[in-house]
Amino acid sequence: MKKIALLAAALTFAVAGQAQTRWDLPSGYSANTFQVQNLQQFADEVNQLTNGRLRITIHPGGSLFRQQEIKRAVQTNQAQIGEFIISGVANENPLFGIDSIPFLATSYADAMRLYQAAGPVQARILESQGMKVLFSVPWPGQSLYSTRPIAGPEDFRGTRMRAFNPATTRIAQLLGAQPVTVQLPELPQAIATGTVNNFLTSSASGVESRLYEQVRHFYPVNAWLPRNVTVVSLRAFNALDAETQQAVLRAAAAAEERGWATSERLDKEFVQQLAANGMTVSEPPASVSAALKTIGETMLQEWLSTAGADGQAVINTFNRR
Repeated sequence: MKKIALLAAALTFAVAGQAQTRWDLPSGYSANTFQVQNLQQFADEVNQLTNGRLRITIHPGGSLFRQQEIKRAVQTNQAQIGEFIISGVANENPLFGIDSIPFLATSYADAMRLYQAAGPVQARILESQGMKVLFSVPWPGQSLYSTRPIAGPEDFRGTRMRAFNPATTRIAQLLGAQPVTVQLPELPQAIATGTVNNFLTSSASGVESRLYEQVRHFYPVNAWLPRNVTVVSLRAFNALDAETQQAVLRAAAAAEERGWATSERLDKEFVQQLAANGMTVSEPPASVSAALKTIGETMLQEWLSTAGADGQAVINTFNRR
């Protein structure tokens, strides 16, 4: 009996030893979004590849840190790893906001070219802030939702337009609307109370947040494909042994490839679901498309004026690919 007890104790110690490192991964998005589901699969694969030596707990829906707090939480080692929309921190550095310039990259192929051009520069900035980029996954193209039909650009004037980053704030201003900062988890309540009349977001958000229950009009303008980025504290990553680091990087590469493919596949399905749930899905009037294109050209020039030589180099690389 004594030998059995000692063996049991040894096994318990071995299992405990395998789970010696635990990371918290906060996300501002709800558990039913494909982005968070991708994060969960990433965490599961890390657990499997490390035989439980590294376990990552996902905290969705802003339950650990709010969306706008996550980058800072990782940067200050309050969380070891985190996910956030990179254009949401463009006020820190304009290079973070390149993928939210309207009508610069409006397809998955173009969005990948832009990521390949801008990603290394963004990664260097984040590394200088103590973080390592693990992977980045786009949302489907940002399209226009409205509680009322939009017949022309004048229909935006005086309305309350949801903003979630500097780019969407600027779009609202150029359309003559009032920008109202609302993060995705709070958007349904903002629509219900009349705080928001229209907004740009993905087909995925429309389905996963059940926005079709309150908004009747959807215009697939596909203005840009904003990316979420998952970063890890360099302190936390460097504390891992080499084998565990390689397991994290392997799972991250798989998450990025899977995430891009899932986003593109689901975009088509989500638009169909919006229509099936009673939304009017229609192309925007030509005058609205023209106004949005002009806004895109204006915002590209504004962005280049603030992004400096690095920004121009990224655009040059993007245009050459």
